[in-house]
Amino acid sequence: MAEFDIDLASARIAEQAERAGAEASARLARSGPVVGKAASGGIEVQVAPGGLLTGVSIHRSELRHGSAVLADRIFELAQRATRRAGDRMYHALSPVVDREQLETLGYEPIPDDDPDAETYSYGGGQR
Repeated sequence: MAEFDIDLASARIAEQAERAGAEASARLARSGPVVGKAASGGIEVQVAPGGLLTGVSIHRSELRHGSAVLADRIFELAQRATRRAGDRMYHALSPVVDREQLETLGYEPIPDDDPDAETYSYGGGQR
């Protein structure tokens, strides 16, 4: 039976993790801030990956609908923006992080024909 060098194996795993981390950091630095946005009518929301609300813009004409309707619309837009942020993060990291790991973190691609799909490309041009 062959001997297993645990120190060598640990060093290799640490090196691979460090390399993947550096590649992921470089990709995120090139892509700029990863956010998701969604708008409807006079309401626009922006979220970070994972759904943290980072911005809300409400035109005063939307206030006439009442707080319950406004809250529902903001919540719906935040869900759409969260999917978009997850899609952007997925595409930014998929070359260096395994698909299953990204999906475990909640970062999944949105199919092109999905209404939540945006019309940009991750390479800079239109998708």
